Amino acid sequence: MDAQLRSMLNETEQALLRATAPRELKRLDEDELIALHDRIRRARNKYSKLYRRRAGDQVSADRSRKRAHAAHAKAARKAEGFEDALARVSDQLAQVAAAAAEDLKTQRLEAARRTPPQRSSSRSPSSISPTTTSTKRTPRSPASEKKRASTKSSTKRNQATRDRRS
Repeated sequence: MDAQLRSMLNETEQALLRATAPRELKRLDEDELIALHDRIRRARNKYSKLYRRRAGDQVSADRSRKRAHAAHAKAARKAEGFEDALARVSDQLAQVAAAAAEDLKTQRLEAARRTPPQRSSSRSPSSISPTTTSTKRTPRSPASEKKRASTKSSTKRNQATRDRRS
């Protein structure tokens, strides 16, 4: 955080940006990083919206985007500072989440290796009768639905023709 940005921020915002220092981020666990990420994202959104809204109103009054930007550069600078902080927190959060996922995967694999495999049923495959096995149905697709509807309508037309003749 540079001195110019620091002079623009209040104490709460400075504390929020100090929490994104690499040394501070290493101390946080995944849940704390998620909370910090949320707080920084809200601050970034606040200043981004503030800048856009004020500069947009100023553009219509000044008829110049350049002058509108210059008038509201402070809010834009704050938004950029929080954007940089958000990127740092996002990177750290991604690293911590990946490590946690890998750890969880390792734990589950170890637990699966320790438990013996269980049989799904006590009957042998040869004792299952053909009537108890399920028939395999093909999933419905738009093409099969169209064919089904076409067959049904053609059957109804043929029946209507037979009814008219009799």
